[in-house]
Amino acid sequence: MNQDSAEIEPQPAQSSARRIVLTWGSFVLAAAESICLAVVGLSGLRVAIGLTSLIAASGPATGFHRDAIRIPLLTIGTVGALLSLLLLWNERRLRSNPSAAWRIQPYTKSQKRQRLLQLWLAIVTLVLVGGEVITHPWFHRG
Repeated sequence: MNQDSAEIEPQPAQSSARRIVLTWGSFVLAAAESICLAVVGLSGLRVAIGLTSLIAASGPATGFHRDAIRIPLLTIGTVGALLSLLLLWNERRLRSNPSAAWRIQPYTKSQKRQRLLQLWLAIVTLVLVGGEVITHPWFHRG
């Protein structure tokens, strides 16, 4: 009987350790998603900055159109879009893992829309950044 009770005792400790890992893992992923949400939320600000750049293109490059502001914003947008794509890919990879099949809940319609929106916003952001990087020298240095 002592052997049986000795074998049973480590299980709660193992379960507790798994819960801690799961909790902290969830926290880290939630923090990464909040960064993604911030990037998506700031995309409206990027549109405003882009419109300001368009208006300022007819005159001297002042305000938001300066390289000191434009390049960091393009960099932040690119990093945020790539991070969103990485997180979406990693989520899909983890969900398709056969060992996770028993605990996976199907996506709700809202979750499907959110992921599709994240995907399209990341792609559109990368296309816009690429367009800006390619066309900016044509209009302002040539």
